[in-house]
Amino acid sequence: MPLLMTAPDPNLALVLQVLPALVVILVAAAVCGRLAQLVMQPRVLGEMVAGVLLGPTLLGRLFPEAQAALFPPTVRPVLYVLSTIGLTLYMFLVGAGLDHGARTPGEVRKAGVLAASGILPSMLLGVGAGLLLHGTLSRPDVGPLPFALFVGGALSLTAFPMLARILYERGLENSPLGRLALLAASIDDALAWCLLAVLSAMHLGTGPSGALPTIVLTAVFAVVMLKVVAPLLRPLGRTVARTGRFGPNAMYAVVLVPLAAGWVTDWIGVYSVFGGFFAGLAMPRDPVFRQALHGRMMEVVSTLLLPVFFTFSGLNTHLGGIVGGTMLAAFALILAAGFSGKYFGCSLAMRGLGFGWRESYAVGALMNARGLMILIFINIGLAQGMITQELFAMLVLVAVLTTAGALPLYKLALPDRLEPAAPRPAQTPFVRTNS
Repeated sequence: MPLLMTAPDPNLALVLQVLPALVVILVAAAVCGRLAQLVMQPRVLGEMVAGVLLGPTLLGRLFPEAQAALFPPTVRPVLYVLSTIGLTLYMFLVGAGLDHGARTPGEVRKAGVLAASGILPSMLLGVGAGLLLHGTLSRPDVGPLPFALFVGGALSLTAFPMLARILYERGLENSPLGRLALLAASIDDALAWCLLAVLSAMHLGTGPSGALPTIVLTAVFAVVMLKVVAPLLRPLGRTVARTGRFGPNAMYAVVLVPLAAGWVTDWIGVYSVFGGFFAGLAMPRDPVFRQALHGRMMEVVSTLLLPVFFTFSGLNTHLGGIVGGTMLAAFALILAAGFSGKYFGCSLAMRGLGFGWRESYAVGALMNARGLMILIFINIGLAQGMITQELFAMLVLVAVLTTAGALPLYKLALPDRLEPAAPRPAQTPFVRTNS
């Protein structure tokens, strides 16, 4: 009886609010992910849509009381923390999975050409669209050039992990087409993250001079991770390569390094995903190490934590704001700039590198998918006050539509019967994610 009379523990009350929210998030992600696979789409597309459906666009409009009960103001900070940890670890795994080594003469040069063809047209068209739409979509405290650069940077992204998954599933990762596409996509994303780091530093500072310390500290952090931390981690890579598995001490290291790096970059003033990404780049490059790392961490991160991020994004996505002729025209302009810049830029570059038109359009379709990467990019912009809710919602739709169009356009250009044969590696590759 005394226990029943005790005042309720507020921490227990919070747990009882968070757990139902997590259950609903995971069920919605599983169902929508499976539905996406049934229509020949990557699972991540369904998870992205599930996050939007749980937000104000559908659940909040049809059942506002249920949505308010599931995601009250006390739960959202917990979801934010979980999604930030998930993004930091996910970008850590993406960074650890990047392989920039060349296998054929001139491959890096060709990949650089393809990467430039994916970045420059998208960036230029995105900047142009941003300048035209600054008065319509921008916050009053964001100038025309930073706003336009943010739009251009978001549209220049490629969903590197999704591209890797499609190529690996089709046995094309070691073909000339697959190698070039993977190298170019990794370059595109790395440059886009560098641009976002600079924009974040400038936005959070008081003009260029106020942003300079943040930019300098970010550069110093990157150098320390790649030149100091990376050599210290090489013995760990040799140990895992010899045994083929992670021991407890190794697991502590690979979890602590990205989280500590994320904490440092948050303290610097950029965002924890940058720390996670550079922590991944600092990891040993041994294929056995990368495969073991993927096997231990990727499924947990992508199954448990990323759906929380998609839902947190969905709670901030108000598609109802994209109404009226002006907003619809603005969205159409951004979508057209993003699609045409990547698709035609990369297709023409591949043709110029000596590939056939079918292979060129196939790579253009894959490079045009933005998947999870653009969602991370725009969530940082929204959290730091660089963009409005309306632009955020438009770019979420761009992410969904370009990701949904990637595989159908790829198969239209390069049906199964015309795909070039490429031997599969004896070992399952590292980057095989749902993004």
